[in-house]
Amino acid sequence: MSNQVTKQRTIAKEVTLKGVGLHTGENVTMKFIPAPENHGYTFKRVDLEGEPIIEADANFVVNTQRGTNLEKRGVKIQTSEHVLAALVGMEIDNVSIELDSPEPPIMDGSSKFFVEALEKAGIVEQEVPRDEYVVKDVISYKDEATGSEITVIPSDEYQVTTMVDFGTKVLGTQNATLERISDFKTEVADARTFSFLHELEMLLEHGLIKGGDLNNAIVYVDKEISKETMKKLEKAFKKEKLSVKPNGILDNLTLHQPNEAARHKLLDVIGDLALAGTRIRGKVIANKPGHYVNTQFAKKLAKIIKLEKRNKVPQLDLSQPPLMDVTQIMKMLPHRPPFLLVDKILELSDSHVMGVKNVTMNEPFFVGHFPGAPVMPGVLQVEAMAQTGGILVLSTVPDPENYLTFFMKIDNVKFKQQVVPGDTLIFKCDLISPIRRGICHMQAYAYANGKLVSEAELMAQIVKIKKE
Repeated sequence: MSNQVTKQRTIAKEVTLKGVGLHTGENVTMKFIPAPENHGYTFKRVDLEGEPIIEADANFVVNTQRGTNLEKRGVKIQTSEHVLAALVGMEIDNVSIELDSPEPPIMDGSSKFFVEALEKAGIVEQEVPRDEYVVKDVISYKDEATGSEITVIPSDEYQVTTMVDFGTKVLGTQNATLERISDFKTEVADARTFSFLHELEMLLEHGLIKGGDLNNAIVYVDKEISKETMKKLEKAFKKEKLSVKPNGILDNLTLHQPNEAARHKLLDVIGDLALAGTRIRGKVIANKPGHYVNTQFAKKLAKIIKLEKRNKVPQLDLSQPPLMDVTQIMKMLPHRPPFLLVDKILELSDSHVMGVKNVTMNEPFFVGHFPGAPVMPGVLQVEAMAQTGGILVLSTVPDPENYLTFFMKIDNVKFKQQVVPGDTLIFKCDLISPIRRGICHMQAYAYANGKLVSEAELMAQIVKIKKE
């Protein structure tokens, strides 16, 4: 299996699209805006007070009827999947999507115009490595009510296969496969959304698809059309005359591919699984996919990814010579015993650092915490992680001995297990964003006995010591 590390990507400049929302019928202006490393995908409602932001997160899915709809604190984004599919398909990691309406423009019902806009904006590589979830075990989700099921299995790259069965004569069983995400533009992006006539009648009755016309949705005619119904459709689509083609499609719309419906379902799967929040390296097999099963699977996947990240104990050979021993550490850090809480540095790169502390009964803090049942104070675990991170930020200057490191912020601190005498603590600090102006923003973890014991999000700054 390939272990190639790729860098995150965003767009080079802002780009704008205009259109109408399929269900709202409202005119909408949408902008793709470049975003920094680790930003991910966000939607910003610039038409609302405070310009609220909704992250592309499966936990914000509130409705999957006729699209994947998000809501956060009362602010909504409808039909997000085609835009998200374009971003994943173009292998872009960080973008802010600004909208002056709750729904992106439907365009032609595919991702084609979004892909073209992103290409026009240009794609640039960023500094931080891309976070990718490598699938090692089979993960599945099944909706017992519909029989829809999604499974992901190990694979060298992100692949998707959709198998659909609509149970109608006009559109029966279809399959589609994307072998490489780099083929998204040519193989999947132009596959348009579709509907059956019986669904269309219901949507019109409920006041939906106000922005619909026959250029942004394929309509499969799965029943006889009465003259009365045909007149309603002609009025709804503002057409003088409609007809049913021999292939069962309303009006004169020509299919891009014979299995365009299955390809669009594949497009939807890619867009919905973007809500898991992490790139996937594995093969997704979706049987009878739909927005509900897609987003439920995305939620399940996100939980598994989060849990594995937290419990991913680094595999280290502690018998090997360290990159830095305690003497070398003291040449960089101003801390001294008993407040020096790192014994060794095992790994150091531009974006991460790993250190070790052997916790012994001789630690001075055990005298009072707690006599008879010694436990390492959580605040000192955080301090030890910060000192480890200090090595990372001080390694960026030529004279680290002339700098001090100060906390700016500590967030999301969690303690999972007790740390006691005899434990070997392993610290891992990863940059959340590149070091700028001596400010280091890190995600830090501490492990012992094969388990995560504590974690924290840390921000610190190095300041040059003023000489008298």
